[in-house]
Amino acid sequence: MKQLTKLKLGLLGIGVAGLFSFYTVQNGTIKGTVSPSEGAVRAWALSSSDTLRAPVQSGAFEITNAKPGTYRIIIEAKPPYKNIAKDDVNVAEGQPTDVGEIKLQQ
Repeated sequence: MKQLTKLKLGLLGIGVAGLFSFYTVQNGTIKGTVSPSEGAVRAWALSSSDTLRAPVQSGAFEITNAKPGTYRIIIEAKPPYKNIAKDDVNVAEGQPTDVGEIKLQQ
């Protein structure tokens, strides 16, 4: 009887461990707009462990596959505009993060 109970507990433990082994972190996205729309080339997202980028198309960008954490967003601009950064952008697991409109300066 004791061996049967131990076997059942062991199988239950293996089953629970197996369920948790399939859990994966769901990455998020960072999106926003840039004005003037023709002044930007790329959007960068930098964190302590990640560097991601996406093109700015028609004044909009969407950076995909962002791990949960805090990022610095840099908009790479075309002359006569200057690059601009937005700090402390928080990405939650599996959620889109909208940084809104970022205005370029000359």
